[in-house]
Amino acid sequence: MRIAVNTRLLLKGKLEGIGWFTYQTLERMVRNHPEHEFFFFFDRAYDPQFIFAPNVTPVVVHPQARHPLLFYIWFEWSLPIVLRKYKIDLFLSPDGYMSLSTRVPTCLVIHDLAFEHYPGHFVLSHRMYWRHYSPLFARKAKRIATVSTFSKDDISKRYGIAPANIDVVYNGAHDEYKPLSHAEREEVKKQYAGGCEYFVFAGALHPRKNIVNLLKAFVIFKKRQPTNMKLVIAGRPAWKYEEVEQMRAEMPFKDDVQWIGYMNVDQLSKVIGGAYLLVYASLFEGFGIPILEAFQCNVPAIVSNTSSMPEVAGEAALLVDPSDPEDIAAKMHLLYKDEALRKQLIIKAQEQVKKFDWNSSAEKLWDSMMKCVE
Repeated sequence: MRIAVNTRLLLKGKLEGIGWFTYQTLERMVRNHPEHEFFFFFDRAYDPQFIFAPNVTPVVVHPQARHPLLFYIWFEWSLPIVLRKYKIDLFLSPDGYMSLSTRVPTCLVIHDLAFEHYPGHFVLSHRMYWRHYSPLFARKAKRIATVSTFSKDDISKRYGIAPANIDVVYNGAHDEYKPLSHAEREEVKKQYAGGCEYFVFAGALHPRKNIVNLLKAFVIFKKRQPTNMKLVIAGRPAWKYEEVEQMRAEMPFKDDVQWIGYMNVDQLSKVIGGAYLLVYASLFEGFGIPILEAFQCNVPAIVSNTSSMPEVAGEAALLVDPSDPEDIAAKMHLLYKDEALRKQLIIKAQEQVKKFDWNSSAEKLWDSMMKCVE
């Protein structure tokens, strides 16, 4: 079988949530199925590290698609041409986009519908494109995969898709995330937090990640608890970052907040592994990979009580109302003071993380794809 994959988000040094899902599942899939030919469709020059096996043929399809008009050209004009050219039997699109102009059976991965729930968090052009085309994509796709039961239910109810046509394919965490030794933790704390303990947040910095309320909660925590505790924020500034910038400039205790930008997995795994706890009070997630990354490092977590996050965290995290900085601060203070509770959460996290594994994810995604051609 000749299988094409939309690999636009396999970008060297820029892998984030959807990019990691694409990387981790495809790396395993192409090796597990050498009997099939895979065609990776990039929209720009690709890095050889993403050509995982001899049965992968890379193809650059123009133009670079990073704007709604270019999305339309790439998926509706360029993509059907190359699908016909390479006689593709099945198309996998792991980023929620697909072509309405092809008859090739498509397995579509929709990670979340955040733009439906928080439309104001997205630039107008992208929001209009997604809200118009995403329902059409969902109804056109032969099969849909998504990363949580929450997202499955959300897609089914909002777009009228039968639950039986949607498969849950959980994310996993990179093997690089693992517990650090005492010496390693001390070195990381010295490098990123002046030798102090620290809370950590990891993720792209845009409104849905709720950074402003995280900063407000940290200020409340610091006012209540005299401590050298720091807050380390790892992630690239994304869209609508202005409110975060203003808060960053004006907040009390701003010298106790370390902004370290985007990091590769070998660096970020150390930063998360060295943390006292992860604070992930996002407003909305289809999954929330940093939760698993922290668990895999034996780092407890505070996570939001919304969307998929309770499903991912199970009983291994404290849940908070992301709209309430007081609640976030109270849970930070509780875990700071209660070492026994912190240790209990670490034990539960060690069990919870066993439910999520990239090998299983690759197998489930493959099963979903095969349903498209049965």
